Amino acid sequence: MPIKVLILGANGFIGSSLTHAILTQKDWEVYGLDIGDHKLGDSLGNPRFKFVEGDITISKEWIEYHVKKCDVVVPLVAIANPIQYVRDPLRVFELDFEGNLEIVRMCAKYKKRIIFPSTSEVYGMCPDDELNEETSSLVYGPIERQRWIYACSKQLLDRVIYAYGVRDNVDYTLFRPFNWIGPKLDNVFEHKEGSSRLFTQFISNVIFKKPLQLVDGGKQGRSFTYIDDGIDALLRIIENKNGKASRQIFNIGNPDNNVSVAQLAKLIIAAFKQFPEYKSHAAAAKTVVVSSGQYFGKYYQDINRRVPSVAAIHKQLGWKPKVDLKTAIKKTLDYHLAHKGYELE
Repeated sequence: MPIKVLILGANGFIGSSLTHAILTQKDWEVYGLDIGDHKLGDSLGNPRFKFVEGDITISKEWIEYHVKKCDVVVPLVAIANPIQYVRDPLRVFELDFEGNLEIVRMCAKYKKRIIFPSTSEVYGMCPDDELNEETSSLVYGPIERQRWIYACSKQLLDRVIYAYGVRDNVDYTLFRPFNWIGPKLDNVFEHKEGSSRLFTQFISNVIFKKPLQLVDGGKQGRSFTYIDDGIDALLRIIENKNGKASRQIFNIGNPDNNVSVAQLAKLIIAAFKQFPEYKSHAAAAKTVVVSSGQYFGKYYQDINRRVPSVAAIHKQLGWKPKVDLKTAIKKTLDYHLAHKGYELE
């Protein structure tokens, strides 16, 4: 029998990519819910994909029915943009924690396998050179640094799901994405500063000839992971051969793609030089240093290092990331510059 997968947030960056991969690589059935469908493309016409528009905080009867019906639940709905953690922390908590807690409880009630997106942010300011799922501490700043509400929300759900596993034998996998990047992460043709994640904001700034802003000098390190590598890991987790993904926590990242934010800016500018119509944009591109207080406001606190150990998922599922950072940037630009919403002036 084909696996029935329920994806909540099917139109998001991960959800749309996962849906497409399942429909093109597997014989599984997908049931999807989201508030829009603009990233789902050809998936909408596939007979193995049933999609409805809805909100997880409203469409509760539909969700409960499909939790009962499906084998695996992947609840991907979340606010995952640092500027929102600072500006609207209560909204982040209400959706990311409260909205998802109800879904976790439904999975426990009906004994359904849950594959939950934790985050690399749960490690906070952990000083470890390499972040390990079992041994690394989860270190956050003071309460006034409201940016930690996202990490706290995710961490507490990790603990709730783990506890359901211990007490009620609920089957789960917690996965922690480390800065997944690629096509459809954000709209790069939306040029409002702060509307996108770091990676897409830099791309957008080059397109619109705006300076690339390096918060506190851009010394922070991040391990950028191409979406195709992430989705490959998720397919292995859903398939769960020999139960190897059951009750596991997996980092999914690319330690070889660990660069500073300042280095990322240089790589993105260099990548634009390969596109003739954007050579002048690359030539005009420059970086400027801004303080975190200027860019994010007083409630922000940064994470200086974020390098995953991926030994656990390699050991259990044989997964390793394959796409280097230059290739990931090139593939992202290939997609977006070919699908731009309108011509630039």
